[in-house]
Amino acid sequence: MVKKYRIGVIKGDGIGPEIVDAAIQVLNTLGINADYIELNAGYEYYKKSGKPFDNELFDIAKKLDAILKGPLYTPPHEKEFKSINVLIRKELELYANVRPFKSFKGFSLREFNFVVIRENMEDLYVGIEGMFNGMAIALKIITSEGSRRVIEYAFKYAKKHGFRKVTVVHKANILKVTDGLFREVFFEEAKKHPEIVADEIIVDTAAYTMVKNPEKFEVLVTPNLYGDILTDLAAAIVGSLGLCGSAQIGKYTAVFEPVHGVALDIAGKGVTNPIGEIESAKLMLYYLHEKFNDNYLFEKAMLLDKAIHTVVENWRILTPDLGGLYKTIDVVKAFEKALAINT
Repeated sequence: MVKKYRIGVIKGDGIGPEIVDAAIQVLNTLGINADYIELNAGYEYYKKSGKPFDNELFDIAKKLDAILKGPLYTPPHEKEFKSINVLIRKELELYANVRPFKSFKGFSLREFNFVVIRENMEDLYVGIEGMFNGMAIALKIITSEGSRRVIEYAFKYAKKHGFRKVTVVHKANILKVTDGLFREVFFEEAKKHPEIVADEIIVDTAAYTMVKNPEKFEVLVTPNLYGDILTDLAAAIVGSLGLCGSAQIGKYTAVFEPVHGVALDIAGKGVTNPIGEIESAKLMLYYLHEKFNDNYLFEKAMLLDKAIHTVVENWRILTPDLGGLYKTIDVVKAFEKALAINT
C-alpha cells in the first residue's frame, strides 16, 4: 500500500503562492499520495492578521513529514519585523542547508554536478550585534557540536549519492579560532569515512574555482555565511537562481524551497518561473524516499528530474527571467506533457 504523506505548505509572499501552486500541480500529475496542510506565515499574513505566523505553526510543522515552502519577504523598512526564514530554521533546528547544482546543456556556463551543504544555524547569522563607542560589532559563533552535525551529514550525503570527495570551505588561515574549529572538526570526522576523499579550500579560492573549474567540486561543506554567498555564485553558473532549489534538513522535519526571493515586481502577472520550486519538490521526494525507505518516491523523483531537464534543455519552455516568452501555466503544462511521455 502506498503511504500517504502529510506535507506542510507555506505559500509565502510575492510570487510564492504562484510557484507553490505550480509545484503541487506537478506533484499531483506525478501521482504523489499526499495531504497538503497549509501553514500561515509571512509578511502578507502579518498585514492581514497582525501576526507573522500562526500561533500553532511550529507545533504542527514538527509533526509533518516535510514542508514545501515559497519565499518569504522581510521588509527592510519595518525594523520590528524579523526574518521568519531565520526563525523557522531555529525553531525546527534546520541545521543543514543542501543545495545541489547540476548544469543544463546549452544553458549553463560549464558542465558540472556538485552540492553545497551549508551549516544553517550558526556563524554571523545568529544575529548578535551591537554598538560600542562608535563601533559596530557582530559575533561569529561556531560550535563543535553544530559543526560536527552538518559535517557528518555531508559525509553521509556524499556516500548515499555516489560522490567520492567532500571539501571543507573555510578562512582558517585568518580566522584561526572560529573557522579553525570548523576545519578541525571536519578532519576529525573525515577519519570515520576513509572511503571518501577529504579536501579543503580557502573560501576566496573556492569562489574562483567555482567559476573557472566547477567540475573539480563534488560535495562542499561550509560555515553559514560562506555557503550563503557561494550558492548564489553557483546559481549564476547554472544560469539562474530560478533553476535552483534547496533542502533544509532538520531535527524534526525538512523544509524545501527555491533559492530566489519574492520578486514583488512580477507577482500576479503570470510570468513567474516555477522551476526552482519544482526542483525543491523533487528534493523533497528524494528526502521522503530516504526517510521512509519508499522506492516509489525515488522513481517519481527520477522522473521529475528527467522532466526538468527535458523542459529546460530540449523544449526550452522558458519564462522571461530565463530569456523566454512563456508564462507560468505554459511551464506547468510542459511538465505535465514531459511526465506523460516519460511515465
